[in-house]
Amino acid sequence: MKPLGDSALIVQLGEGMDPTIHEKVKNLSGLLTNQPFEGFIELVPAYNNITVYYDPYIVHTSQIGTSTAFVKVCNHINHIVKQVKINKKESPRIVSIPVCYGGELGPDLEDVAQYHNLTPQEVIQIHAEGECLVYMLGFAPGFPFMGGMDTRIATPRKETPRLFIPPGSVGIAGKQTGIYPLETPGGWQIIGRTPLDLFLPKISPPTLLQPGDKIKFVPISPSEYLEYKEMKQ
Repeated sequence: MKPLGDSALIVQLGEGMDPTIHEKVKNLSGLLTNQPFEGFIELVPAYNNITVYYDPYIVHTSQIGTSTAFVKVCNHINHIVKQVKINKKESPRIVSIPVCYGGELGPDLEDVAQYHNLTPQEVIQIHAEGECLVYMLGFAPGFPFMGGMDTRIATPRKETPRLFIPPGSVGIAGKQTGIYPLETPGGWQIIGRTPLDLFLPKISPPTLLQPGDKIKFVPISPSEYLEYKEMKQ
């Protein structure tokens, strides 16, 4: 563990994108949420670590030990870590995401295909034939960072990011794939778009996807994309 300013710390659980490390992150996040310490504010899970935010004054004046706030929080987390069962794996939720690839909805599909000496249809097939794991949400509300994409279509980010990327855009950045939930700037290679809404502010939790979900991309035609959009109205 290492401090992040005077009111947060980072719990490092491994390196890189790895399903086993992801299970540790999920397990420890759940335990800390269910067994918070005095002064706990929130936690933010990532690919291989958890950032824990706390109120240093409340922690310092709490009854959990007599040391500094940072040390008190570390001691609490070290106690919780002993309860982590890294071999326990829950059955993931499988979520199908319809995607219309290429054309105006996927302006970078041709570039991704050329980068790998593939046809656009081959890129679509590769992207849709496997399952991807949602490791974390971030950048924008409901933006899923997914690993497990076939490395045959792993492609670097664009050298010059776009100022506006439409909601639902499906992109590639290195070995990751993701979906933009809102209109934002971004540098991912956009290969398609889903008609589904990922940010759902009227429900709790307000996101379609959650860390630990397995995602199956399902290719749809432009007409099917429009039908999905019309059904939501």
